[in-house]
Amino acid sequence: MEPAATLDIGVVGCGTAGAAAALFVARAGHRVTVYEAVAEPRPIGAGILLQPTGMSVLDRLGLLAPVLARGTPVERLHCVTRGGRPILDLSYHDLHGDAFGLGIHRGVLFDALLTAVRDDTRITLRCGHAMERLERGPTGHVLVERDGSRHGPHDLVVVADGARSQLRAHDTLTKRASQYPWGALWFIARAPDRSFDGVLYQVVDGTRQMLGMLPTGFGPEGSTPCVSLFWSIRADRVPQWRSQGLDPWKAQLRALEPRSRPLLEQIESIDDVLFARYWDVVLRPWHADGVVYLGDAAHATSPQLGQGANLALMDAMILADSLTQAPNLAAGLEAYSRTRRAQLGYYQWATRFLTPFFQSDRRLLGIARDAFEGKAVHRRFGRR
Repeated sequence: MEPAATLDIGVVGCGTAGAAAALFVARAGHRVTVYEAVAEPRPIGAGILLQPTGMSVLDRLGLLAPVLARGTPVERLHCVTRGGRPILDLSYHDLHGDAFGLGIHRGVLFDALLTAVRDDTRITLRCGHAMERLERGPTGHVLVERDGSRHGPHDLVVVADGARSQLRAHDTLTKRASQYPWGALWFIARAPDRSFDGVLYQVVDGTRQMLGMLPTGFGPEGSTPCVSLFWSIRADRVPQWRSQGLDPWKAQLRALEPRSRPLLEQIESIDDVLFARYWDVVLRPWHADGVVYLGDAAHATSPQLGQGANLALMDAMILADSLTQAPNLAAGLEAYSRTRRAQLGYYQWATRFLTPFFQSDRRLLGIARDAFEGKAVHRRFGRR
């Protein structure tokens, strides 16, 4: 196959990785069908932090401006102990003077990508199709739904349907796919005074308590600035938390960080607070014969380093570039896995290493973190 040959590509999942990949490969001249399990996709989720890398990918897609318009620049990452001792105090200006992160509602990114997919006549979007199996045949790969419906064949299948992907079971690439014991409760609150702008702020007390507040822009709709409030919690403790009601929890958070009071006052019901579970997914490599895995389906981690959406966007861009520059499909997929190895390997290792220092039952790790991390980030390598 020559580099200019047209591929028939099936993309499973229309989240960050899937939608971005569909746009990139369609613009490279390939025929693309996107299968989304949700019948009527809509913008949902909490706040996320877009890094400069993720924004550069959106800029290449021509989607950065609408995302910037709904987000809030984050210039600093600040984490302190209950007593106010700094653990992290990092500025994006340490990279270069114009660098910043962007706090946005996940739905803003989703909406921008989904709108672009729907507007691209080279992409066929099929919603309400949940894929359960992948079958390889002599003329390509067939995707099979839960009800037995079959779609394809496709020359290439891009699996981007999230950490819980069922399609990983049909390859031998998976080295690990398990849930972290910890996750986070989250709530999106209004912050019209913009007192939280500019800083991703966290307060920790040992390794069992972590409160985070991320400026989240304006959300998919409305004109009032928002803040995403996060609270670390073990998954098996969520039922007990719900049974106790909101008052003890609110009191605990107010004592840890008094500035959380106006955010907490907006929570009227236990059902207003949602729980997010984290996954640890490791594949090696990220492709098989005519199949490639992107985003959380390939390398889900805890969000400690704020890299999930950024890595998914990078996956999509590098996949399209690898396919364009390679002499054939097999070589393109091999180039993709080779190119992603260093970055994905580093962030998976770093996240797995750092997470227990912030979310675990290991008291000594909290003591060590408080004693040494603040010093480490004053060094050039640590800050970078």
